[in-house]
Amino acid sequence: MEITPSDLGLVARVTNLTKSYGAGATTVTALADISLGIRRGEFTAIMGPSGSGKSTLMHIMAGLDSPTGGRVWIGNTEVTNLGDTELTMIRRRRVGFVFQSFNLVPTLDIEGNILLPFELEGRRPSSEEREWIDSLIQSLGLTDRLRHRPWELSGGQQQRVAIARALGSRPELVFADEPTGNLDSRTGREVLTLLATASSEYNQSIAMVTHDPVAASYADRILFLADGVLVDDRGRSTAAEISALMLEMEAAS
Repeated sequence: MEITPSDLGLVARVTNLTKSYGAGATTVTALADISLGIRRGEFTAIMGPSGSGKSTLMHIMAGLDSPTGGRVWIGNTEVTNLGDTELTMIRRRRVGFVFQSFNLVPTLDIEGNILLPFELEGRRPSSEEREWIDSLIQSLGLTDRLRHRPWELSGGQQQRVAIARALGSRPELVFADEPTGNLDSRTGREVLTLLATASSEYNQSIAMVTHDPVAASYADRILFLADGVLVDDRGRSTAAEISALMLEMEAAS
């Protein structure tokens, strides 16, 4: 995939990205000369077997890890060589996160968790932002749970809180790392539907790392990694089609 810094259709991108761990004979290459971009307003799944480099790719694109080589952009801001303080500000203001383990603050109630990104910035939501947050709370079925603590909610409800927190500040891009990994299949489908709806109805850009073909089938686009290399880039596919390709990849490895 040819990526240029002037490509305004991409919300995040990497060019000639490499990531290695160790040195000499013990060097492990997690990513090898990858160039790809995440399109604005799309729900993109990043797939691959264990050890394929998909989580490493997400962490570097989100500014949570640094590459060994290559360049990284969020929007038109190159983040490759930014310091920790600058990266922290970009993550707070422009990126949202949904993790497998929810990562809610146990001492805060549900509303406090949803508003945490604003607290970290030292400000209150504007009236327009508050209206958006209230609509998220209502659509996610959390209105009656705002004074509860995270441990008083089911896993599915906690993940809904994490989604509300990620979407509340209208970030340019939301990264979701195995968001259904700790959920039963029914609740997992509900969470995936919420993410897909956020993309289709609110034009939210979402990049989801997953090894689950069912989860990936909810995405508009699927990027397949194997041994640190991008091996396929395709549009919406069924879980059966994705499973078949994954089996081919594993057989070839």
